[in-house]
Amino acid sequence: MFPARRRIRRTAPLARPARLTLIFGTAVLGVSLTACSGASASDSATGEGKAAGNASAHDTRISVNLRGTAAAPGQPVKVALAAGKLRAVTVGAAGGAALTGRISADGRTWTSDRPAAPGTAYRVEAKDTEGGSDRAEFTTVAADKVNKLTLAPGKNTTVGIGQPLSIVFDNPVKDRAAVERALKVTTSNNTKGSWGWLRDYSGKDRADWRPEEYWKSGTKVTLDADLNGIDSGPSGGWFVRDYRTTFTIGAAQVVDVDLDRHRLALKRDGKTVMDVPMSAGTPGGAKASWRGTAVLMSKEGTINMRSETVGLGDAYDKMVDYSMRLTWSGMYAHAAPWNAGYFGVANRSSGCVGMSDANAGELYRQVRVGDPFEISGADAKGTVAEGNGYGAWNVSWADWQAKSALR
Repeated sequence: MFPARRRIRRTAPLARPARLTLIFGTAVLGVSLTACSGASASDSATGEGKAAGNASAHDTRISVNLRGTAAAPGQPVKVALAAGKLRAVTVGAAGGAALTGRISADGRTWTSDRPAAPGTAYRVEAKDTEGGSDRAEFTTVAADKVNKLTLAPGKNTTVGIGQPLSIVFDNPVKDRAAVERALKVTTSNNTKGSWGWLRDYSGKDRADWRPEEYWKSGTKVTLDADLNGIDSGPSGGWFVRDYRTTFTIGAAQVVDVDLDRHRLALKRDGKTVMDVPMSAGTPGGAKASWRGTAVLMSKEGTINMRSETVGLGDAYDKMVDYSMRLTWSGMYAHAAPWNAGYFGVANRSSGCVGMSDANAGELYRQVRVGDPFEISGADAKGTVAEGNGYGAWNVSWADWQAKSALR
């Protein structure tokens, strides 16, 4: 609980008959704090004290738009002054960060920059330019449903030039504009970019932030998701905390996968550092590979791959080395020694990009999560969808910007 309000005494200025009153929209929440030169304790308590000479009692009360123990969250805290000018307003939260805000040009009102969060006790203190002050307290109603999110990339990681900032929400986001306004991206070199809303492969709502072109190597990126107190809309629930992540862009690497030539090349800063034969997905059906840009999502090492998990029946069940995930739908680059006869000759896999153990191991060692795989050629079943992994680069910049909720 906050400490009880206490009465503050001050010496009223001489020859300035003044009486300041701060009122709460429809109800006064704080007792008046009265101080005047020569007033008795009983006089001060009622605001009717008599000052020596020409000075008069100075009565200050604060006014807040939220009050009581069941205030509605999700709206800014507002303080209004009936006469005079505000000098400072502080809004502290029990167990949380204080709310910052701004005094209006005329000095009569103060409004918080952020909304009041659910289930939070607040203490408000206002001071005017004459030295008067008062306090009030209120508590917001707890959230009946909470929305959470998953951020990528991970905090303090180094990623490739194709890695978008990606947020997957646990519950639906109906008020996308309110959420997007709370998402602040800053970069070390003022990279310009845009949020785009899409449906994740899991079926959940998702927002990705990407630049117009690949990131520049060495860029430092920070996301401040100031979501505490934002209502995501019907069936979505409230956000009850803020999120923050930082990451750095690594070397400028691109993996070129040519389905028609059956070759894979790793390029760093525009120079080819690997060029190896491979065999991709069998064309003409569900086993064909995707084309377009697929960003390396994870390096998973040795994993068990089973065909029924990607809708291909009982075609295979193998332990696969040097597995590098490219899509949620199951497209990987990996070692495929059983397909050695087709490397550089034909595409005969079940959709993945297969190489020899040695070549897959070397690629695995050199690539980084976030590196783009640019896949071209006729032997494909379509283009990587924006929500099937990180397919945002397959959308034109104009179309991507149009996916922002603030456009």
